[in-house]
Amino acid sequence: MSTQRDTIEVMEVAPRDGFQSIAEPLPTADKVAIIQGLIDAGCQRLEFGAFVSPKAVPQMADMGEIAAHFAPRRDLRLCVLVPNLKGAEAARRHGLHDLGYVYSASQTHNQRNVRRSREASIDGLRELVTFMQDAPEFRLRVNVATSFDCPFDGAIDLATLREAVTPIWDIVGDAEVALCDTTGRAHPHQVRAAFEAMMAECPHPATRWAFHGHDTFGMGVANALFAHQAGVRVFDSSAAGLGGCPFAPGATGNTATEDLLFAFHEAGIDSGIDLLRLLDVADRIAELPGGVTASHLRMVPRRRVV
Repeated sequence: MSTQRDTIEVMEVAPRDGFQSIAEPLPTADKVAIIQGLIDAGCQRLEFGAFVSPKAVPQMADMGEIAAHFAPRRDLRLCVLVPNLKGAEAARRHGLHDLGYVYSASQTHNQRNVRRSREASIDGLRELVTFMQDAPEFRLRVNVATSFDCPFDGAIDLATLREAVTPIWDIVGDAEVALCDTTGRAHPHQVRAAFEAMMAECPHPATRWAFHGHDTFGMGVANALFAHQAGVRVFDSSAAGLGGCPFAPGATGNTATEDLLFAFHEAGIDSGIDLLRLLDVADRIAELPGGVTASHLRMVPRRRVV
């Protein structure tokens, strides 16, 4: 009797979360080449940039050019991060309708990150949904940053997380909700417990769940595996482990995509991504000037990878 192989969906975030961690502007052509390399390796879903203030995140100043290059692609899911309605308006002008909206479970981090209260950001989500509801192929990801730990307030308890997550369900019933370990401070049992609680309480069967992890404390892959045990099937990661939040002191890079894939692939869980081709792109990313990367698999002889 044949059985269907378990699969996961990976959203590659090096072109946004990764690039924004580099202070000096990267040439647009280099960014485009790396994004194309990730696509060629089998990455079908990417967070490939953000429409944010170039004063706040200078690395995203050329987002319009990058969007013009990739927006015509209809065979990919290309998500762009927007922190407010202005960002959503820019995305729509460029023909992008797959949006990631972000706010923090922590009030302090939300003020530092987007300079307004968490409640104001939730009101902004409501405005964004109203603005985008008639857009063709509109898809929404809501990223709840600092879902487990805040660099200013410490550990986030389940009651605080609930206050941040449950308003989403009153606004939209078919969003993808990502619980984000922004500082990399979460531990596996905490991650599983948080997802199990939120998934059990969610009233909308169409809501999807994702885990966005960082590897600051070396728990990135383990946290993803425990999220998978809770029922999560969408995972954010960054090739070569490039990344880090400029508004979260001490946070290092995102979980390396190659490390995450190796763990899942070894367990017989497929991603559709060619690991060896991805490693070639990760090597290129690791050579970017000013980037800080962390990857276990890149250090292993390639002949032992597969």
